[in-house]
Amino acid sequence: MGEGWNRVIVEKPFGRDLASSDALSLHLGGLFREDQIYRIDHYLGKEMVQNLMVLRFGNRIFGPIWNRDNVACVVLTFKEPFGTEGRGGYFDDFGIIRDVMQNHLLQMLCLVAMEKPASTDPDDVRDEKVKVLKCIGPVELDDVVLGQYVGNPDGPPEAQKGYLDDPTVPPGSTTATFAAAILRVANERWDGVPFVLRCGKALNERKAEVRLQFREVPGDIFGRQCKRNELVVRVQPDEAVYTKMMTKKPGMFFNPEESELDLTYGNRYKDVKLPDAYERLILDVFCGNQMHFVRSDELREAWRIFTPLLHTIEERGEKPIPYLYGSRGPAEADELLKRAGFLYEGTYRWVNPHKL
Repeated sequence: MGEGWNRVIVEKPFGRDLASSDALSLHLGGLFREDQIYRIDHYLGKEMVQNLMVLRFGNRIFGPIWNRDNVACVVLTFKEPFGTEGRGGYFDDFGIIRDVMQNHLLQMLCLVAMEKPASTDPDDVRDEKVKVLKCIGPVELDDVVLGQYVGNPDGPPEAQKGYLDDPTVPPGSTTATFAAAILRVANERWDGVPFVLRCGKALNERKAEVRLQFREVPGDIFGRQCKRNELVVRVQPDEAVYTKMMTKKPGMFFNPEESELDLTYGNRYKDVKLPDAYERLILDVFCGNQMHFVRSDELREAWRIFTPLLHTIEERGEKPIPYLYGSRGPAEADELLKRAGFLYEGTYRWVNPHKL
């Protein structure tokens, strides 16, 4: 008989907290070896998430500036323009932190913050992600803003119903549909740089992105006209990488102006079909490549970071702040970003040029 193999794909959520996740890992570990278990987080299959490693480690220009001396703040965002829409029964049991922040956003944080791996071998990559997670302490409630969307009477019909109006949501639920949190990576590269994770439903747009905001240029000679540079990796929709930078405003006067260097995939790769994230990851399973899958020690560290916060929220019955369906979320979340050191000062807003 020819030799075969066994590989099992496990879809999130991988438990509800550290204890339940450990129990699940222990059970799976009694049935399969670690190299047979593929814990799938579909965000690790997205084109621009995978591109983070190439951008960082395939370009000389980013390496010297990718550190606490140059980066003021990192913001990782996941926004959806729709609510639970009848899926409240599932969502209410988990909430936005378990559904998005503890997995999708934390995985992106690892790819932004990790050191260069020894190779692209799956375990070399995952070793570096685990090292990052070990440098992050449990999230403090004081560094978190929770929100829950309510109906917007001035919005379209679907926006006029709040989370508690969904018949599949238990009456009086305090489950958060929006969360923003500050995480800190206590290592030599990132000490003092806040990583802000924010995610929510029923917001003003669909967007997932990684945004690095850099510090001000020292020795300013332009009378404080220069804005902070930013590097943005837009994961969805309309995949793009762009930088916000200062250039001379065209004309007779010597004035700086904010502009951009823009790589929009829809323009640069017009005839290329980007594979679906699950399509890509399931192919990886067949090929036996675990690079873009979550290892058991990685999962344990992720739950260690968020479990105390989740238990505190549930034990206190912490009430989320109401925000209107179709808004940016609670105003307190913007204040949290400002407290973290992020500056809303630029004038340039990226617009996909091939949709104009």
